[in-house]
Amino acid sequence: MTAETPPRAPSPEGFRERFETLIPTIQREWPAVARQTLEATRGSFDEVAEVIASQTGRTAAVVKDQLWELLEVASGQTSRLADNLAPIEAQLESLLDELNASLRPRIEKPVRERPLMAIGIAAGVGVVLGLLLASGRRSA
Repeated sequence: MTAETPPRAPSPEGFRERFETLIPTIQREWPAVARQTLEATRGSFDEVAEVIASQTGRTAAVVKDQLWELLEVASGQTSRLADNLAPIEAQLESLLDELNASLRPRIEKPVRERPLMAIGIAAGVGVVLGLLLASGRRSA
C-alpha cells in the first residue's frame, strides 16, 4: 500500500531562481497579467499568486497550485535537458582534448622555430582587423 505524498510547497528561493524563465509561461497561462506587474513582484511566490488571483478572479490557493505545477514542469524539462546535454558535453570535451593534442604541436613548432615571424604575423593580423573594424564603424 503506497501513501500519496502531498505536494510540497515551493520554496521561495526555487521559485525566485526560476522566475525570469517562468514569466513567458505564466503569461501564456494568464494573459491578462502584464509582464511589468509580474516583474514588480521580484519573483516572490506569494506576491505573484496574489497578483494573478486579483487580476483573474481565481483564488490565491488555486493560483499557487497552478504555479507549483508550472514550476515542476519547468524543473522536469530542465532536468531532461541537462541529462540530454551531458553525453554531448562529454563528447565535445573529448574532441577538444583530441584537437588540443593534435593541433597544439603543429602550431607551437613553427612559433618556437621562428618567434619573430610569429610575432610579426600576429601584429599584421591585428592591424588588418583593426583597420577593418575601424572602417566598419566609420561607415555605420
